Amino acid sequence: MTTPDASDERVTYPVPIWMGWLAGMSAAAVALGFSQFIGGATDVPGLVLGVGELIIDYMPGWAAEESIENLGSAGKGNLLRGVTIISFLVAAVLGDQSARRTSTIGIWGFVTFGLLGGWATARNPQSDTVASWFWALTATSLGIATLLVLVGRARATVTANNERGDPDTGVLASPLAPPASRRSFLGFSAGAGAFALAGVGIGRTVEGESAAELARASITLPTTTTERVGASTTTTRAPIARMTASGEVSSTEYAGIEGLSSWVTPSVGNNFYRIDTALQIPQVDPANWTLRITGMVDNPLEFTYDDILAMDLAEHTITLSCVSNNVGGDLVGNAVWTGVPLIDLLDRAGVQEGATQLVGRSVDDFTAGFPTEVLYDGRNALLAVGMNGEPLPVRHGFPARLVIAGLYGYVSATKWLEEINLTTWEDFNGYWINLGWSKEGPMKTMSRIDVPRHRERLEHGTQLLAGVAWAPNRGISAVEVSIDEGEWQLCDLAVPGTDESWVQWKVEWDADPGIHRVDVRAFDGEGALQPQGPKDVAPDGAEGWHGILVEVV
Repeated sequence: MTTPDASDERVTYPVPIWMGWLAGMSAAAVALGFSQFIGGATDVPGLVLGVGELIIDYMPGWAAEESIENLGSAGKGNLLRGVTIISFLVAAVLGDQSARRTSTIGIWGFVTFGLLGGWATARNPQSDTVASWFWALTATSLGIATLLVLVGRARATVTANNERGDPDTGVLASPLAPPASRRSFLGFSAGAGAFALAGVGIGRTVEGESAAELARASITLPTTTTERVGASTTTTRAPIARMTASGEVSSTEYAGIEGLSSWVTPSVGNNFYRIDTALQIPQVDPANWTLRITGMVDNPLEFTYDDILAMDLAEHTITLSCVSNNVGGDLVGNAVWTGVPLIDLLDRAGVQEGATQLVGRSVDDFTAGFPTEVLYDGRNALLAVGMNGEPLPVRHGFPARLVIAGLYGYVSATKWLEEINLTTWEDFNGYWINLGWSKEGPMKTMSRIDVPRHRERLEHGTQLLAGVAWAPNRGISAVEVSIDEGEWQLCDLAVPGTDESWVQWKVEWDADPGIHRVDVRAFDGEGALQPQGPKDVAPDGAEGWHGILVEVV
């Protein structure tokens, strides 16, 4: 009797399912591990990352909304883990079918995934097309070779085991393969796993700091032409008439309130929210970066990073929010942004009549557009190169991004910007618009309770209630709280707090024992009351008064 190998489509004896699954998953591990190594050593994204980006690009709007609403930034990591898990499960099935039926099934399965991965990675604007296809197919070939070797070992192991039993009935002499054959299969599987782990480890090691990170560390922003604190109050509006319980208080006096959002949200770590479509943060070397102004302009222009830094820079304190921020959510932050007023750049280019939309395009082809007219209504709009006194963090758009006061980020806050295109309102839809979100994205009046936390237990007596409220670019004129749906009580507001930033608020409460509901609402700078809601985030932002429950003992 002949011993079947991986190329023999006649399988004399059935291979146990665990062997086929292990063969397939080991082959997938080799392919993905090698791809991870290439991703660290080159600009070509790994197969998992490429497929993940493909999923994001074709994800329906409702799925994107659910991911952001429930998972925030963590959704990206879960997507990559999901792609990896599914890849291993599919590879396990391919391995089982290859071992039990014909290896052709596994070969074509891996080829299909390799073609999908090659196409997905080649779509990345920062990846070389030829290199993407070459490395994707190389990884696929390694996976196929591993699969064939392991399937051959599995078949040989089972054949040897059966030949030790009754060849006429096919009854196994033992449920286990002969030790030598079994060790050979497991040894090759372990070797494949070690190769995969080495690829992942070496890939992460050689990746190191990017040119973007190294360049950012060496940059010192020039002196700006405006004051840092409170600079975003425009000169075209009268100051907001604020109503308070006992008078406005400096924001420095709010700094000691534990749990209250700080006046300026730190840009380090995950303090300032980040929501975008980039699974892998673009690494843009400013030495090779240019910004183009194109479309309906008299003078198409191109600027280098040094050109931008040589211009008159301004600093403005502006609150940004994601349209997917729920009532009481944390997808909002207040920062001091440094940059060139956008209208200065547009004046140089000469915006043509009829150019009713400005579209920002990032290096990864994300697009967001907003009405050109908002740039001329007195609000601050920046080509930002700095955040909180330092060059933009890489994760927040280095070397340059757009910051437009009063608009949700999905229509305005393009990170890793490379092009500003002037077009008509009708001729182009940004990325999120085609997924069902509103084309106009003005930020709504919102307020939030930071202190105390929902379901926190408090001591009876005087307790402090505190939080933040925002309505860029209208500002906040008053904040009120209500206990157990009773009479609304006016709160104190902190200074600074401008029409384009959030404002901190606080009020004292004489808390009696029991379970109590606390609600907050705000009035914008024009005196309009925050919508009571409730309204879901889709398609143009949530509405509602934030409420919490606390137990007083």
